Amino acid sequence: MNARSGDYDGIYLHEYKDVHLTDCILVVGFPSVGLISSIAANYIVRTMKLDRIAAIVSPDFPPYTIVQDGLPSHPVRIFAGKRACEGGPGESCQQIVVILAEFMPRPELLMPMADLMLDWAKHKGVHSIITLEGMNVGEEENSSTLSVGTTDKAREIIMKYKIGMMADGMVSGMSAILLSEGERMGLDVVCLLGPAKADIPDARGAANLLEIIGRMLPELKLDPEPLLKEAEQIEQGMKAAMQTMKQPKKQPADQSFLYG
Repeated sequence: MNARSGDYDGIYLHEYKDVHLTDCILVVGFPSVGLISSIAANYIVRTMKLDRIAAIVSPDFPPYTIVQDGLPSHPVRIFAGKRACEGGPGESCQQIVVILAEFMPRPELLMPMADLMLDWAKHKGVHSIITLEGMNVGEEENSSTLSVGTTDKAREIIMKYKIGMMADGMVSGMSAILLSEGERMGLDVVCLLGPAKADIPDARGAANLLEIIGRMLPELKLDPEPLLKEAEQIEQGMKAAMQTMKQPKKQPADQSFLYG
């Protein structure tokens, strides 16, 4: 499915390979406070050795190419792979899909992009979506991860893993659109809001967020010390990538931006 049809404002999805997906859980990681969502999503892809299967493309995205293991890719990538959970604890699904990026599209692109992602997810058999977000906690040391669920089933997932619920507040960015559209369409979407410091990237904040994800996907076999070391390596790589892709000083006011 190379999705060019539909009202997506010129945004389309290109599949590098025709992969049969079924009974999937989707994790979405776009930049947020401390880049913790992007770091966590990259960690899942690397640790579970997921394959790149697709990319989301738009002429309105900034002109960046992400190079990983010598392979150039569009900045919004989609990875997938089978889970090795063997009926154990955690969320029930056969496969995991991850959509990630290191830049945040312009606000007017978020709605059509989210619609494209949700339509593709339904077509591919995704039954639950976990979207990752960071929340600025300043100098607070004891803040915990909060969550928002779109449906009764999504809120059951939250209670199952004993994650605090956000009663009142605001969520922004891609996670905000996935939550509001997911609620409107009756889709099971859980947003995890991990505490993070604004001095980015925050590897420790990403590790705290991954600890929650590890309860849902125990085959990740998360161990705090190696996890922090790996997160710091991802942090250093993302710092280097952001330096390489640093934008010119003078840009149009509506230019998409990369955190950093």
